[in-house]
Amino acid sequence: MAREKGGFWVGLCAVTFYPLIWLVSRWRAEGLDKIPATGPALVVANHISYLDPIYTAVFVHRGRRVPRFLAKSSLWELPVAGPVMRGAGQIPVYRDSADAQQSLRAGIQAMRDGKLIVIYPEGTITRDPEGWPMHSRTGVARLALSGEFPVVPMVHWGTLQVYDHYGKKFRPLPRKEVVVRCGEPVDLSAFRDRPVDAALLREVTDHLMSAVRDLLAEVRKENAPAEFYRKGKAGTGPVEGEAAS
Repeated sequence: MAREKGGFWVGLCAVTFYPLIWLVSRWRAEGLDKIPATGPALVVANHISYLDPIYTAVFVHRGRRVPRFLAKSSLWELPVAGPVMRGAGQIPVYRDSADAQQSLRAGIQAMRDGKLIVIYPEGTITRDPEGWPMHSRTGVARLALSGEFPVVPMVHWGTLQVYDHYGKKFRPLPRKEVVVRCGEPVDLSAFRDRPVDAALLREVTDHLMSAVRDLLAEVRKENAPAEFYRKGKAGTGPVEGEAAS
């Protein structure tokens, strides 16, 4: 199967990211066959470190596809990341604004054009003290219900040991064990004939993130918590406004 063409900027990222993750980790890519070889797809991933997108990108690229990330718009303002994001065809997310819906429409259109979209529904790296996925935004459900295509769960584990943003720790050496794994596509058939309202979007979001959480439990060889961590006092406080990512 021929590799999906990504152009200059995707090629530049590849020659940068591949050696970078080799330098800082001994990583395993598990479930590469779960990445659809062609056609539209949505990859739904957990987020524990700002290094995750690099591993996600390499994983998807090894699956011979070009990842299109729904990522926070502030990245487009950075002097290095901005040109790369634009050149590689990534999709900015304008959180908590009228433009958030525009981001979702761009993601939906990209999948209609046969592209593979990556989203981190938590919207940022998890605040869960144990590194489990937290309560997520419902934009992922709108994307997942927008058509008939594979919705693939993905998890990262070990990247936090390399770079812990909240703990302000970067520990590239000795090289850490990192696992990135994809699971079987999530079955959404039970939701597709129902009216799309806030309740359905919340249910589908939690269904998708439960699949991600369970896959992470397999990688960690631990029991997952029954509930998602919620940002706020004691982990149960008010949740930030819903947005695309």
